[in-house]
Amino acid sequence: MPSSDADFPILEFDPTRTALIEPRRRRGREAAPEAVVLCFFLEVIESVCGEGRAEEVTAFSWEHGTHSLYALESEWGTVGVYHPGVGAPMAAGMLEEAIAAGGRRFVACGGAGAVIPGLALGHVVVPTSAVRDEGTSYHYLAPGREIDLEPGAVDTLTGVLTSHDVPHLTGKTWSTDAPYRETVERIARRRAEGCLTVEMETAALAAVARFRGVSFAQYLYAGDDVSGEAWDHRGWTSSSIRTDLFWLAVEAAAKLQDPPSAVQDPDA
Repeated sequence: MPSSDADFPILEFDPTRTALIEPRRRRGREAAPEAVVLCFFLEVIESVCGEGRAEEVTAFSWEHGTHSLYALESEWGTVGVYHPGVGAPMAAGMLEEAIAAGGRRFVACGGAGAVIPGLALGHVVVPTSAVRDEGTSYHYLAPGREIDLEPGAVDTLTGVLTSHDVPHLTGKTWSTDAPYRETVERIARRRAEGCLTVEMETAALAAVARFRGVSFAQYLYAGDDVSGEAWDHRGWTSSSIRTDLFWLAVEAAAKLQDPPSAVQDPDA
């Protein structure tokens, strides 16, 4: 049962496995590919999957619009592809729906702010852990400062990068709900505890994956630079790395294995 004497509601973690609204009960059973890429690059999805280039398996309908989940044929087999939205709550909610639709092994690819000086635009980072400075993960795991990503999944992603001679770093990322509250002091604090990047979703996605017993890992690329006294956008949203990173994620998702100790979904 949840704690009744927590100082803050977000600390009242409830470990009950079944909630009032369960995604698999809501969606029914579908036939999405087991390997799925969560791609934050809309223009890449449209280029690769749009206009009939990939089959739409299902769609996730939210108040702002609909996100299609495609089945993309690749040299590594059929891989699902969808845009997870922006921010921890939406990304977590759509991951829940993708799991309910049949996904089992997930790789996200997105951009992140560079927290450490000298992290060049486009440099690839594979998170090994995430600081939980967002709210969504606290509804899936007991309160804690960080969440570790599954080492085997991280190894799969780094192995793909190594096989293609892609320079990369592994380390900690900072997941926050408030991109307009990344103050100089707060950034310095995160850098001091070892964070390489800042983004909005990794901690929540990792928490959902652990709760549901599926595999998850993430590719990030260094986008804007928040490591100095002034923000440097660096034109990061038009970086050519985005398409390359997507295809690396497709390969990694196809090669990902189930987690070693999956927790059984109560509605499986």
